[in-house]
Amino acid sequence: MIALVDCNSFYASCEQVFRPDLQGKPVVVLSNNDGCVIAANKEAKALVQMPMFEPVFKIKHILEANDVTCFSSNYTLYADMSQRVMETLRTFSPIVEEYSIDESFVDVSHYPQNELHQIAIRIKETVFKNTGIPVGVGIAKTKSLAKIANKFAKKLPENKGVYVVDSEEKRTHLLTITSLKNVWGIGRKHAIRVEKTGAKNALDFANLSVAWVRKEMTVVGERLWRELNNQPCLEMTILPDIKKGIGTAKSFGQKLTDYHLIEEATSFYVAEVADLLRQQGSAARCLEVFLQTNHFSKSEHQYFKNIFITLDTPTNNTITLTKEAIKGLKAIYKPGFRYKKVGVHLHHLIPENEVQMSLFHQEHKIENVNLSKVMDAINSKYGKNKVKLATVGNREKEWALVKEHRSPRFTTQWDELLTIGKKS
Repeated sequence: MIALVDCNSFYASCEQVFRPDLQGKPVVVLSNNDGCVIAANKEAKALVQMPMFEPVFKIKHILEANDVTCFSSNYTLYADMSQRVMETLRTFSPIVEEYSIDESFVDVSHYPQNELHQIAIRIKETVFKNTGIPVGVGIAKTKSLAKIANKFAKKLPENKGVYVVDSEEKRTHLLTITSLKNVWGIGRKHAIRVEKTGAKNALDFANLSVAWVRKEMTVVGERLWRELNNQPCLEMTILPDIKKGIGTAKSFGQKLTDYHLIEEATSFYVAEVADLLRQQGSAARCLEVFLQTNHFSKSEHQYFKNIFITLDTPTNNTITLTKEAIKGLKAIYKPGFRYKKVGVHLHHLIPENEVQMSLFHQEHKIENVNLSKVMDAINSKYGKNKVKLATVGNREKEWALVKEHRSPRFTTQWDELLTIGKKS
């Protein structure tokens, strides 16, 4: 049996953990540069005039009229809280698949079937006790059924956030009340195709002939069909996927014309992606840098340019990657424009232990590798960016994203720990 554990309104819940005064009140989280609403808790979603993904300036009157609390996105906090949830889940099972930042599959097949309902309740209560994050738990024989069970657990108050599909009667009932569009894996096009057969819900789809499903929806559709018919096809995956490319591209807090500020931002982002590259034990053969103006502006001249740089030897060294990125930036930078965004992407990643040195590889580069490891160790112990390259500079406030409503990084920064009472 498999449990699908899904955090409720995860971003908003993370904020409410450290702001208990906001329990039961509408809370939303904003996108980069506080541009639009990207997440909301149930109280905010209940506001009928609360559109998602609308620019904040267009709905500011709605937010103010309904006393909605807004937070800038705080991904450092959310990532750390997510790991705390995952660590709690691993106390229930050694096999936990982190499906997304707020959702995991947990193998609970080692528990007796007649205890699964109580196990689901214990998971829900323990995660909340350890982290303050509310979750829903759906348990079934397959991943696809567990996803549907999880939605059902949250949908009806009498389920109290848990639902176990442990009988044929429950499976049939669950699929009967589930529309095709709410089945994990059925896209819009396939849903239209299935509806043409007369099917109206997930049970109708599960009762179609497997031959029709295989012909019209390929092996992927057949796999889903079997899952809904209690035949496990989707295996648990506990090893994280190795990324084939790593990159970041963020808008500046204000439009920039100063090359040196853009260079500092580029160096900062190179350090970020190089850190991720080392964490997964990879090295990059190719580096891409791009620079662009705000293409939404109709009153300004537009410019976009990117450049690909092939490295002599694949590397994950911050110093080497920064030097190459700055060379690329200088090549594509053109004065006279008001730039909105710079981006850095690493391509053609390979395992770092499979790197072949080029004929002209210089021995002193080995020292740089050791230096990067020392910097990683210091930053890991004392906080992000405590040690950095001089090219990053100290003017982050002049180019960084606007985060007027960002909460402190309570769990990862010593100087941002939650303080109770007045500081002496």
